[in-house]
Amino acid sequence: MNRIIALVIAIVVVLLVASSTVFVVDPRHVVVVSGRSGGAPAVVGAGLHVKLPPPLQTATWIDTRVRSFDAPDADKYTTSDKTDLLVNPVIKYRVNEPLKLFAATKGDTQTLTDRLASLSRDVLGDAFSKYTLTDALAKQQDIAAAARDELQKAAAPLGVDVLDVTLTRVDFPAAMADTVYKRMIAAREQQASDERAQGASEAEQIKADAERQQQAVVANAYREAQSIKGEGDGKAAAIAAQAFSRDPQFYQFYQSMQAYRASFKPNDVVVVDSSSEFFRFMRGPGGTGSSDTPAPSRKH
Repeated sequence: MNRIIALVIAIVVVLLVASSTVFVVDPRHVVVVSGRSGGAPAVVGAGLHVKLPPPLQTATWIDTRVRSFDAPDADKYTTSDKTDLLVNPVIKYRVNEPLKLFAATKGDTQTLTDRLASLSRDVLGDAFSKYTLTDALAKQQDIAAAARDELQKAAAPLGVDVLDVTLTRVDFPAAMADTVYKRMIAAREQQASDERAQGASEAEQIKADAERQQQAVVANAYREAQSIKGEGDGKAAAIAAQAFSRDPQFYQFYQSMQAYRASFKPNDVVVVDSSSEFFRFMRGPGGTGSSDTPAPSRKH
């Protein structure tokens, strides 16, 4: 009986020793194997591995998948114009250098999320302090991107690659929400007023420019019209001179008719000297009629 008990105890001890020396690593993790002798820790990947039993060697599992954490409570950050905001960030990260993480945490890798949360508060605090309230609300993606870049630098000594920072909540504390909203409304109204004033000024400038352009176009058109008219008058005079030079008497007759038209208006009463050379074409078609021929006293 004593032999059976001793055999069972021996089997249990062997199983315990075997379970502490043989371990399996799945593809989602790596294991850092370290010893008390001061040797450098080693990283092993997926597969079946053997190590010395504790406390001679210990195995620390590290998850190498893309992970994320969301702080359960919103943190308070202050903008450059001294306004408090409640912010919830979600951080995606991956451990890409397990040995760095093991050394930085001294084997306690469970503290990684606490360290990342602390670092994120620092970088988000710096990011929000560079923006006014209005800009912080309008440029949340810019703030998140800047925080990601800074957090990436801060987390590098931990062997962590920060992939993304997303702000899931950016809000005001309840006690000051009404005051902030009223201030934002006033700021927007002032901005709208400034935009309207600028628009009216630009409209007046455009109108003045259009009027100047109109005047310039009209002046150029008038100048061109006068030039064309002058050229036309010159051509007409040349054509008339050429035509009248063939029949001087007809030219004299035509000129006299034009003078009569310009001199006599409808319903005018005119007293004339019928012997005047001016009325010679009234005395006869050729302008050679008798001077005794009476000239009409009214022209219509």
